[in-house]
Amino acid sequence: MKKIEAIIKPFKLDDVKEALVDIGITGMTVSDVKGYGRQQGHSELYRGAEYIVDFLAKNKIEVVVNDEDVEATIKAIIESSKTGKIGDGKIFVIPLDEVVRIRTEQRGAEAV
Repeated sequence: MKKIEAIIKPFKLDDVKEALVDIGITGMTVSDVKGYGRQQGHSELYRGAEYIVDFLAKNKIEVVVNDEDVEATIKAIIESSKTGKIGDGKIFVIPLDEVVRIRTEQRGAEAV
């Protein structure tokens, strides 16, 4: 099993959710996060004063999938979140040693 973490632009969240549901991913965790990558933030004008926005608002999506579903999940995230502009985000794939469902104590793929 793998945990896939994707950092995306907030306005793409609904598109990514729909794409994941379409391929059978039924659960996800979404967090509001802030950060920056190569774009290093940007400056904005507010009431005549310029200020620097160092950290940009993003959403982090976390899903756990079986090994055979990793490529389809990555493809769905890319196709539904890509704008072609800087700041589209990143996808991280992390191996999982164990998953346990607290309520039933199921382990492994059954727990997902």
